[in-house]
Amino acid sequence: MFVCSCNMLTDTDVETAARNGAVRPREVYESKGCRAQCGNCVPGVVCLLRQIARQGRASIADTMSRHAEVPSQAM
Repeated sequence: MFVCSCNMLTDTDVETAARNGAVRPREVYESKGCRAQCGNCVPGVVCLLRQIARQGRASIADTMSRHAEVPSQAM
């Protein structure tokens, strides 16, 4: 879906930028070689960045909890 019609920026573009380290809207736009024009898209970009960050933290927590489950050894 388009997040920014001024720059034809999609949710996939935001996700790719976030996976490559973008944490601020400016960094998302810079990753595509553009900048916010009218600014109406900035709240949507922020929302997507937060959602991606939450998913990343949940994924890390899930991985850590799976590795913490150490089978007990019989002695």
